[in-house]
Amino acid sequence: MVGLKVWKSSSPEVANRIGQEIIEKHERLTTMNSPKYHLTLAILLLAALAGCTKQEQSPQELKEKTAEATAQAKSDAKAVAEGIREGWNRNKPLDLNTATRDQLMSLPGMTTGQADRVIEARPYNDPHDLVARHILPQAEYDRISDKVTVGK
Repeated sequence: MVGLKVWKSSSPEVANRIGQEIIEKHERLTTMNSPKYHLTLAILLLAALAGCTKQEQSPQELKEKTAEATAQAKSDAKAVAEGIREGWNRNKPLDLNTATRDQLMSLPGMTTGQADRVIEARPYNDPHDLVARHILPQAEYDRISDKVTVGK
């Protein structure tokens, strides 16, 4: 059995290699009826079968892997939902009276402080109130004017 390697895999290539080694060993043995031949053949076949069988997982390992897969799926689902929500709202103007801080911060050039001031100065009757109330300078308002609105 010198030179025989046992691989822990179930791939067809590995099984073919092991089968070829069994045939080579068979051809090398001179007497097919000898006990040595039968013992060698039995050991090689057992080694091939042992190398190709799949290891059983414990129930705890299965639970852990299932929990990991579930957590990953949940995270992926949240990311997809957020992407869909973002895509739907991308072309819609943002209502200054109802927008969250994060939504306001998604506007070009909007800082945390400016978003907080926009929220504190609610309600608005017109989007230009941001400039009239000195919340944003005119240049910054011009960058977002087409992206904001005021719901009435």
